[in-house]
Amino acid sequence: MWKAAALAGLILSGIISINGQTTSELHGFFRNQMGLTEDQIAMVDRGKAVAKLINSKAPGEVIIFGAVFVDAPPADYVQLALDVERLRRSPSYLAVRRFSSPPAASDLDGFSLEPDDIRNLKLCRPGKCGVQLPADAMHHLQQSLNWSAPDIEAQVNERMRGVALDIVRRYQTDGNRVIGNYHDTEHPFDLDSQLRALLGRSEALPHYLPQLSRFLLDYPNAVPANAQSVLYWERVSFGLKPTLRLNHAIAYQPTGPMNGAQVVVVKQLFASHYFQLALDVTACVPDNVRRGFYLITLKGSAQQGLTGWKGALLRLIVVSRTRSAQEKILLNIKQVLEEKQQAARAR
Repeated sequence: MWKAAALAGLILSGIISINGQTTSELHGFFRNQMGLTEDQIAMVDRGKAVAKLINSKAPGEVIIFGAVFVDAPPADYVQLALDVERLRRSPSYLAVRRFSSPPAASDLDGFSLEPDDIRNLKLCRPGKCGVQLPADAMHHLQQSLNWSAPDIEAQVNERMRGVALDIVRRYQTDGNRVIGNYHDTEHPFDLDSQLRALLGRSEALPHYLPQLSRFLLDYPNAVPANAQSVLYWERVSFGLKPTLRLNHAIAYQPTGPMNGAQVVVVKQLFASHYFQLALDVTACVPDNVRRGFYLITLKGSAQQGLTGWKGALLRLIVVSRTRSAQEKILLNIKQVLEEKQQAARAR
């Protein structure tokens, strides 16, 4: 994930340099740092969404950059970003729900695996499992369920909701170290250490946004005064099958040289498929001439199963769907925010 970290740093560095500067500075950032063509830059200026795959030498990395101009205040986007229920209306989102404070079992109504996932769990073992899980969760599922029972699907989903609720509750108390390791393949994936390595490779994040960097690594400690966050789960379809994910969304308003910009980060805590690690960075950069702002996004993830010839085919599907979905999501955000702004101006 070094490339995603470096690009997140480029975006933050770019925001530093262009915040309050001319539109040509932003165009230079799009052109020189993100590799957009002149036609793509013109599309962004006209309010069209552009999403682009950023090349990476690692086949397991999927990094999508996106941008669109929005004629609305940046603060409206932050309010929308923390309203996770609106994701229900977004492409590729099949279900979503915010966790209560404190999280409750009822928050996970609808958090269910696909039938073939449940069948695969019957033979699940560390090193070979159709669902991303820590080894202890696999053992618990194997030993605590009656796999010949007629209601086995309901039993498995109840256990999975318990696993998800336990992750969220312990995360609120002990932070990233409770997330654990995925042991569904031969080589376990340590989420906490990989997240720290990812953020550690970004020089811009700790330098320009030290409070946000500490919050991402040391949550629930070091909470910035000017940050808001929500925990939620989602059921999305970016690959070949729907995936359940647990996420922590953080909205942060920087001070100092980035005053006026807004940053939203979504950190993944768990995914049933594909996404071993995911970190999304979104920035709102006000335009110094026109009303409104540029919404700039970077979706970086480490995904399994994208190597070899079969993995290469799967990667094509995942990248195509993710890029297309990102463009649609950006346009959906733009439409919602601009309709709200038009209504406010009409009053």
